[in-house]
Amino acid sequence: MPQKKGKYTFELTTTPAVLGYAAVVGKKEGEGPYGKYYDQCHNDTTLGESSWEKAESRMQNEAVNIALRKSNLKNTDIDCIFAGDLLNQCISSTFGLKSLDIPFLGQFGACSTMAQTLGIASLFVESGAAGRAAAVTSSHFCSAERQYRFPLEYGGQRTPTAQWTATAAGCVLLGKRQDNPGAKIGLKAVTFGRIADFGIKDANNMGAAMAPAAAQTLMDFFKDSESSPQEFDLILTGDLGFIGSELLEEILGKEGIDIKPVHNDCGMMIYDREKQDVHAGGSGCGCSAAILCSAILQQMEQGQLHNVLFVGTGALMSPTSSQQGESIPSVAHLVYLTAT
Repeated sequence: MPQKKGKYTFELTTTPAVLGYAAVVGKKEGEGPYGKYYDQCHNDTTLGESSWEKAESRMQNEAVNIALRKSNLKNTDIDCIFAGDLLNQCISSTFGLKSLDIPFLGQFGACSTMAQTLGIASLFVESGAAGRAAAVTSSHFCSAERQYRFPLEYGGQRTPTAQWTATAAGCVLLGKRQDNPGAKIGLKAVTFGRIADFGIKDANNMGAAMAPAAAQTLMDFFKDSESSPQEFDLILTGDLGFIGSELLEEILGKEGIDIKPVHNDCGMMIYDREKQDVHAGGSGCGCSAAILCSAILQQMEQGQLHNVLFVGTGALMSPTSSQQGESIPSVAHLVYLTAT
């Protein structure tokens, strides 16, 4: 069973194993710095579908099926799947995964969804509630713009603080360590974050809204685990972008915690900011999912990274709350991954 360590952190004594993973991305993401790491890069953002939303659902389905194929598993081998996205009622997940016929538990954590689903899936495997579980999420630039800002046809001007929602999906499959002794990557701990709200209302400055939540969760983890940033090869946040990342490092620095030597952010990694005109970087559920489920896990398998803190950050807003002038509450969830 998971062991509570401190107030907010679960220690996973059996170290649930990563059985497989996959990342599927769109054209812009495939042209970015990590294009060679993805399992599939599409050249058409519609993926041949009749709507952006259907395209996003297809990406999620493809990510799960590729992960299953790479792991020599079938959909019937998975006991439950945790999935979510940015769209109302998580329709990308529902319509994308319904054909898999796997017990489905929909999640919403905004851009923190990859960490949230991965954390919950690990607890299910650790506790014995599931022998194998899947965690998956996605986002699509065009579907997110239509819901949260303006349809692309409007041609609205993007502010310098705005981030580019990634067209991407990622999936991780987890199983029991004792049944998979050859697995190289496992999960050692999970810290679920608390809601942080510093009163920021600008929907085009998500990084600033989410940075306090990331700082809060990291401080909770370090206190609960009695650890420090220097014990980790990488502290990977997602997706604060350039502005949020600087703010996170500043907040923690004032608390005497220096993460700069080991910190990177998925929103800064997924695009070439100078060449691809994404302003403050990438965002969206699929951004951190694609980076984690490609380059990071590959580098862990290859022995280049050993101890990684993956901190998914999410802005818990909706079109309704923004239109009513509400602030943007945020949350960050942390997953501690280790490679043998």
